[in-house]
Formats: sequence, structure tokens, C-alpha cells
Amino acid sequence: MTCAIREGAEIKIWHRLDHLRGFKRQRAMSKNGYPVKIGILGCMAERLKEKLIEKEKSVDIVAGPDSYRDLPRLLAVTENGQTAVNVLLSLDETYADVVPVRLNKNNITAFISVMRGCDNMCTYCIVPFTRGKERSRPVTSIVDEIKLLSDQGVKEVTLLGQNVNSYRDISQQTEKYETNLAKGFKTVYKTKKGGLRFADLLEKVSSVDPEMRIRFTAAHPKDFPDEVLQIITERSNICNQLHLPAQSGSSTVLERMRRGYTREAYLELVAKVRSVIPGVALSTDMICGFCGETEEEFQETLTLMETVRYHTAFLFSYSMREKTTAYRRYKDDVPNDVKKDRHTRMLKLYIQSCHVLNQAELGKVHLVLIESINKKTQQLVGRNEMYLKVNVDQTEILSEDGGKRAIKIGDYVAVKITDAKASAFSGVPLYHTSIKEFYRDKCYGNEIVVQL
Repeated sequence: MTCAIREGAEIKIWHRLDHLRGFKRQRAMSKNGYPVKIGILGCMAERLKEKLIEKEKSVDIVAGPDSYRDLPRLLAVTENGQTAVNVLLSLDETYADVVPVRLNKNNITAFISVMRGCDNMCTYCIVPFTRGKERSRPVTSIVDEIKLLSDQGVKEVTLLGQNVNSYRDISQQTEKYETNLAKGFKTVYKTKKGGLRFADLLEKVSSVDPEMRIRFTAAHPKDFPDEVLQIITERSNICNQLHLPAQSGSSTVLERMRRGYTREAYLELVAKVRSVIPGVALSTDMICGFCGETEEEFQETLTLMETVRYHTAFLFSYSMREKTTAYRRYKDDVPNDVKKDRHTRMLKLYIQSCHVLNQAELGKVHLVLIESINKKTQQLVGRNEMYLKVNVDQTEILSEDGGKRAIKIGDYVAVKITDAKASAFSGVPLYHTSIKEFYRDKCYGNEIVVQL
């Protein structure tokens, strides 16, 4: 199963194919066992279909992201020694009727795709070409999956989409007011009309189980509706953590990227988000070394990072992807050593910023969902609302009935932060709680006396 968004992901697949090719030859010479079939599925299959067929003679199946229903036929075709190929992209495939099989039934977190594809056509991005046009799953199918996960004991769900803010369930009609793009933002496609929007989806999924945390990613800055911010403030189980991928801090680079906003518009959005959702934790994606990026333009990215102060950032050096607008229109003219240097400088600034932000949390009490046990330290590991890891010792703490009980995976625990690093916290677990009880106490300033 492959991804083609970044070059590094494809390099891993080429190396994996080298290994599988040898394994297939060994099996062919063996008298025991079934013959090996190698299939390349997903975005890389769609992007490099000709290269895979011509270069990788050992590959039996090349299937794109929307070809999963055709896999039985494709496998049958390979019985005659042929290479089976289907990389057609669908205009309406959303996987709405496919219930994922959870390999680890004990996991208390899950991911749900709410839409597929993208219409934004950023010049550096290959997603519209490998995953097709934007299409959204019906609200009812998403809510049904949330209910199933809740029944299975899942405590946190992340809604996934290339741009969840443009989610539209057109099977459901509504007379609600249509939100226009804010000043300083624009789009290459006509604004969608009608149907239930992302704020409607958030309202419905957060109502399924008030004790299930809801997160979502990614949200394109150019069409961030006020209704989404409002529902986050109203629902305590929707995390106050937003992913706002800036990609660059320079308006001229953003224009070449065709992101649909300027540096100034992005900073105005950040200020608005922070005024509506106090204490919100922001994360981002940043690319350095995009086509034609000067040192001055890169410095604007650094100053944007200093201004916004992200709790989490995914930092990348630009790699040219075939089929993209940048591949046709621009030249990848920033030397690799310059890209590497700029990436190092971004990373250094980001770590420094995280250290300062996290130090400010010392002494505060966070709501932590316990997710796992660190096998080396035997500490319990959970995440706070910011999606940052929090390590606590295994111990008995005050329970909801006034007694004491041990902490287990899946528990919500109030934790006092005692140590903060750039990417994780450590703390003292105080008491068992729930989303409702924790934020009620926080809202009304109730004091809970805990004997340590």
C-alpha cells in the first residue's frame, strides 16, 4: 500500500520491491508453497503505472486508490501470467460502505476518513492527480462508524480529509447561510453550495458520545468557517487543537504555491482563532526550498513561526513531483545543500519555540487520555488536549466513587505537569475523571483536594 505525496515514501517502496523481488524468485524455485504475487496499490500505483509495469517485471498487480472493488478480478487475471492494471480514479467513490477492520481491538484511538481527493490544485501537490476530485462521505455513514467505535471502547477519533473545511454532504439539503471566503483568501474552484457542511458534521459526531474526544485534520486556512470555531467552543469533547498548514511565511512563495492566501491573511486567521478559542494549540506544515525561494523569503517563514508559536510542526524540504503544476511551470532551482540548511534552521527554531511553550505548562493540570505503556520505563503514556504525550507513573489514584484504583489504558486522568521537554511532558496523576467532570471543575474553578 503506497503513498506518492513525498519522494521519501516512494523511495521506501522501491527498496521494499528489491527485497520482495528476491523473495519471489526464491519461492518460484521452491517446490513447496504457493507462488508469490506482488501488488502495488494506492497513490504510487496511479502516479507511476508505466514505470512500474516496464521496470518492475516482478509486479503482478498495479491498482490505484479507487480500485479496491476490482481486486478479485485483478488477482484472477494474474493467474494467466499477465500484469493486471486498474488505476482509474472515481468521481464518486468515498468508501462509505466499507467498515474498516481494526487489527488491534485494544486500541482506544481511531482514524476516520470523511472525504477523499482535493480540488485546491496547490502547485507543489500531487494529491489531486493521485486521489482525484474532492468527494465527501455521507454524514450518516460517518456517524454510524463513530457509534460502532464507541461501542468498541474507542475514546478518541480523528476525522481525516485533505481539506475537511470544504466537506459537503450533498445528499442532505439545508437552508443554512452559505459562508463566503474571508478577506485575503481566494480559491481556484467555484465555492460549493448546498448540503451539510463540516460544522454540521462536527455537531453530529460530537453528539454520539460526549466522552469521546474528537480531532480533525487537515483544515485549509483559506476557507475556515466561523461555524467550525463556534462548535469547538461549545463542545468540550472537540479538542482545542487545530492544524493550520501554512506551508510558507512568504506571500510571494504562497502565490507561487497557489495557496489562496497571503501571509497577512494567515496571521489574521490565527489571531481570530486564538480570540475565539483561548489556549488553542496550533500545528502546521512547512516547506522550505520551494522553487525560486530566496533567503529573504525563507526568513519570512522563520519570522512567521516565531510569531505564531506552533505546538507541533511537520517540516519538509521541497521535492519536485511529476504531474504537478510546479513540475510544468517552475524550476526546482534551490540547491539540496541550501534546502538541508534551511530545514535544519527551521527545526532548530521549532524546537526552541516548543520548549518555551511547554515550559509555560509547568504546574498546570491537564486532562490526559491514557493510551499505552512504555515498555522500557513501564510508565503510562497518554496525550493531552494539545495532542502532546504525557508520561505518568503507574499508581493508584482517587477514583470517581471516592476510593482509589489503578490507572489503566482508556482512562481519563487529571495530571499535574511537573516536567516539560520540547515534545513531551511528565506529570503526577491526581485523580480519575471524565471530559464532562474535568471541564466542569475547570469552568467553575472547583478545588479538588488530592492526597499525594
